Amino acid sequence: MRLIQLRDEGGDIRVGVVEGEAVRMLDGVDSTWALANAAIAAGCSLEAQAAATAGTATLDYAQLLRDGRVLNPLHHPDPAHCLVTGTGLTHLGSAAARDAMHQKLQQQAEDGTLTDSMRMFQWGVEGGIPAPGNVGAQPEWFYKGDGQILVAPGAPLRSPDFALDGGEEPELVGLYVIGPDGTPHRLGFALGNEFSDHVTERQNYLYLAHSKLRACAVGPELRTGPLPADLRGTSRLRRDGEVVWEKPFLTGEANMCHSLENLEYHHFKYAAHRRPGDVHLHFFGTATLSFADGVRAQPGDVFEIAIPELGAPLANPLQVVPGGFAPGGVRAL
Repeated sequence: MRLIQLRDEGGDIRVGVVEGEAVRMLDGVDSTWALANAAIAAGCSLEAQAAATAGTATLDYAQLLRDGRVLNPLHHPDPAHCLVTGTGLTHLGSAAARDAMHQKLQQQAEDGTLTDSMRMFQWGVEGGIPAPGNVGAQPEWFYKGDGQILVAPGAPLRSPDFALDGGEEPELVGLYVIGPDGTPHRLGFALGNEFSDHVTERQNYLYLAHSKLRACAVGPELRTGPLPADLRGTSRLRRDGEVVWEKPFLTGEANMCHSLENLEYHHFKYAAHRRPGDVHLHFFGTATLSFADGVRAQPGDVFEIAIPELGAPLANPLQVVPGGFAPGGVRAL
């Protein structure tokens, strides 16, 4: 099942089920968060809860996207209770890249030139897919922000003017709600543009934390249920309507050195990440960037990310905005 959140003609948030070119509205449901909590309380799946509230009214999906009425597929009513995070060094890319990476890791280990980042990647290659129920290697983890950093499909990705770069990261995103007893519930998966400052990160890997504190986009759809292990998508950069960069990308467990179960364990093992009622949006990493190909995005460029199994593409323009804070801006009380 594919779910979206949208604003109706009165501006209220509604939830709908994508059915081909139409969206069937759910009756009495004002958010995916509320739908998930109702499913948890009823002890049923998200799909079953959605089916039980399906109405008769339908809307044109393409028109909703054109009108900018489609929102992120999951949010918390209080943005402070939505945690946006991610894990990196998780993707292999392809079988050929995997073989080449193994050879590179082995050579660097023999030469004594293995970097901290490559060493962490090696741990994932060697131990990121443990047997079910076992604990595997711990991945790189980072914090992006709370619900305030999310932008809707089609809305600008705002890059602060102090940033050295603003580039796309096409990723798979896990969407979660924490139940009343502290149990994380995975609602499903969505497309994501994790959008980072790669020039800042490139200066020194210890600047990774700074480079990730940027806006991001998720959606437009939430896909419930299990995912295919091998997912193949396309990432594009459009400038003045023309494609100036395009590249396929791979994701899903067949193309990762960590299992999703292992990544979820290492995120939710922390008690602070299991606070009842909270929403978590977790990016699972990527192996494909326009920045890696020497492309520099410009204001007005549109990032477009697509994976057929996850529904409509996610497209967002780049916008540079004032940072809003200056040296000396802190006041002593």
